Amino acid sequence: MHFSSTRPPQATYKAVLQHPISAHLSSTLSFITSRTLFPTLSLLIISVLCLPSFLVYLSDLILSESIYLFPHITTVYVIMAVNVTPSQQLSFENKPDMAVAADAKKPVEEKKVAATIKSFEADEPLLQENPNRFVLFPIKYHEIWQMYKKAEASFWTAEEIDLSKDLHDWNNRLNKDEQYFISHILAFFAASDGIVNENLVERFSGEVQIPEARCFYGFQIMMENIHSETYSLLIDTYIKEPSQRTYLFNAIDTIPCIRRKADWALKWITDKESTFAQRLVAFAAVEGIFFSGAFASIFWLRKRGLMPGLTFSNELISRDEGLHTDFACLLFSHLNNRPSKDLVQKIITDAVVIEKEFLTEALPCGLLGMNADLMKQYIEFVADRLLVALGNEKVYRATNPFDFMENISLGGKTNFFEKRVGDYQKAGVLNSANKLSGEANQTPSDAFALDEDF
Repeated sequence: MHFSSTRPPQATYKAVLQHPISAHLSSTLSFITSRTLFPTLSLLIISVLCLPSFLVYLSDLILSESIYLFPHITTVYVIMAVNVTPSQQLSFENKPDMAVAADAKKPVEEKKVAATIKSFEADEPLLQENPNRFVLFPIKYHEIWQMYKKAEASFWTAEEIDLSKDLHDWNNRLNKDEQYFISHILAFFAASDGIVNENLVERFSGEVQIPEARCFYGFQIMMENIHSETYSLLIDTYIKEPSQRTYLFNAIDTIPCIRRKADWALKWITDKESTFAQRLVAFAAVEGIFFSGAFASIFWLRKRGLMPGLTFSNELISRDEGLHTDFACLLFSHLNNRPSKDLVQKIITDAVVIEKEFLTEALPCGLLGMNADLMKQYIEFVADRLLVALGNEKVYRATNPFDFMENISLGGKTNFFEKRVGDYQKAGVLNSANKLSGEANQTPSDAFALDEDF
């Protein structure tokens, strides 16, 4: 290691003499250094005779300011400063880089992640603290950004739903069983959207660090609020008895079958042992499986020409939830530390068991005149498609038993989200996203598709 300085030797000696401990030695030091041919050796002898604190001071001074004066005895001072035994002495003349080794090693800086993230997930690019997270451009994750623009283009509000004809159907065309089923489904939806938002606010939005994903989560939170408002508005419109309204609005506490589904979702929010990837799969199951059977039951009413306001809002909400599920699968594909396929399968199949029980036993779809076995098959079909989207193999190998759900199933039909469902897609938003991402080959929303509705 080479040291150079323009500081004269006399300046170094003066710095030593100014130390309080060396005051009484100044005359002696002056005498020796002026009358000897070896001032460096003299200085070394004096330092050995001084107090330990003076040794530390002197060694620091020599190392930091005047090491060029002592090229042959630097090792001695390093030993004095760090208490190296004589047996550990190394020649710095032969190995000049070893001088650096005398300094304490700097600790390796750990990658910063949210407190809820496991240590072995710290290498996830999506989860690492991102100093550029406050600025969007330049876009780095174009697929994730495209998802956000797709959600933005599909914005709608509760005020746009026309419920004027629904009340007539509710009072005159639905029987008591059908009213009971629909009211409880709406109660489940009203509570579930709040749970999804709780997870987004409490966990995912703070854990994911890339701005493209945070944009999507921010928009999803807003849309979940609109969903919850819509379901609450539907209950408020159909149910006139105040006590019954209160019962439905508090479904998590008052209706056991809804409570069980809510508990399963809530445990993933509070679970401190699960990884981000596991929770991502769990909430993909909440939005992709827990909602699927209920969506199908409401679309069954549309097939019968009933409740146009309810069924249209259901179409918009199912589109949104399908996009949210697809987004979870997209983020999952960007993770390096994914759970095992067996664990992913277990999370999904557990959700299937709960959903089957909910719609065939606790709140049987037979109340609407739907076949319970076909409902089970449909739930399995949706679960298989979600498993494939997460990189797993199919478990149930079920086919879609409901032809009216062919273009609405939540398995990830992206072309469904390209359509202008009820003209509720903002013009030009997707085109700007495609231009920004440079995705010139992407299929436009009005392109011909073999599974288009005719």
